[in-house]
Amino acid sequence: MDDDVRNIVLGVIATAVSGGFGWFSRTYLWRRALRRKQAFFGLPTGSDCLFVANRQMGGTDSSLHRHDAFALLEISALIKDCGANVQIVTHDTARQGFGERAEFCVGGPVSNTRTTAHLASMLPGVQIDVSTQAGPDRGAIHVAGETYRWEKGVVEHVVLARLTAGRGSRPVFLLSGQTATSNQAAARYLAKHHERLARVYGGGAFCLVLKVVNSQAYGPDVTELVADVTGPARTPAAAAV
Repeated sequence: MDDDVRNIVLGVIATAVSGGFGWFSRTYLWRRALRRKQAFFGLPTGSDCLFVANRQMGGTDSSLHRHDAFALLEISALIKDCGANVQIVTHDTARQGFGERAEFCVGGPVSNTRTTAHLASMLPGVQIDVSTQAGPDRGAIHVAGETYRWEKGVVEHVVLARLTAGRGSRPVFLLSGQTATSNQAAARYLAKHHERLARVYGGGAFCLVLKVVNSQAYGPDVTELVADVTGPARTPAAAAV
């Protein structure tokens, strides 16, 4: 074998080895990222999860606001990426405990009775005004000594929480917004920042207050983290005073 042929053969071998190593590295990193994502959402391959839909304010019991439907689409993409299956139920037909399978519960307590149950049992330090009369505190979120009010189309808030019933249980993700737009904003925030949230909180619980800025102009796209209220939210309001 002359030098030219040998150089060509060695080049082909080097290219194959390099390509194979690159493929292996990319596959390893992709699988590791997938495992972390599945662990954070409690969605191993082939598992089932629950999406609890609220009802549209002012609509029928089975109607869904379009922004809540968009939130469902945002979350469905996450579920599909994890290789899991989703069952969609309305808030008034979800009759089961939590921890057996992952759950995504969307909507505030006025439009979602399951949100009311989750707040009472797992986030007793969060108080949400459920009055239907117009006023400055309508829909306001009270937690950690702060009050987060909303002004339609200008400032809206949403509670985004990851809740667990104990070690080994599947998480509940609660997206309790003052409006349907803020519900979608929380879903989009969760999809965009789940890696950072997993690094900060691991497999534990958290409760965040997010602010949606000028939704009239920007929709759910401009969302800011206002406060991490994990500790106060899990402490009964009377005990926190």
